Amino acid sequence: MTTASGGGGFEAATGDGPPVAPADAEQRSREVRTALDGLLRIRSLTRPQGAGPKAAPAEWERRQPVRAVALALESGGITPSSTDSSGERTGTGYRVRAGDRPETVLVEWLGPPGSGAARTETEALGACVPVLARLGWEALLYRGPRGRRFLEVEPAGD
Repeated sequence: MTTASGGGGFEAATGDGPPVAPADAEQRSREVRTALDGLLRIRSLTRPQGAGPKAAPAEWERRQPVRAVALALESGGITPSSTDSSGERTGTGYRVRAGDRPETVLVEWLGPPGSGAARTETEALGACVPVLARLGWEALLYRGPRGRRFLEVEPAGD
């Protein structure tokens, strides 16, 4: 599961899971804040002195970039896409998936058929860029197959 802890620990929303139920939104928000605080603590403990906790992704994040980027986006208030139990897209938002190279991910803006996600993707993906940059990720906007845009995200240089 990609949107809730489901007993196995926290998982950042990648955009390929069920939406958070409105009744669970406050609890989810607390879980996201706790996960981000933990990530920033890891950074502060593993960074050279004076480098600051938000300087660049830590080694843990570089090994699990899909999880780290999804957490960055979710903690920044960006809405994840969602799917139903059959995998059909039910909500419009970001989707994070592994990139072609190690330490990279792709961020797409997806929604159900007829949602208009393709018309809003440039603006929506553009809003993701500063959210990612605040946490040390570099995002470049590209045009892919069928003219759809996506972000390629990688750790910013140290």
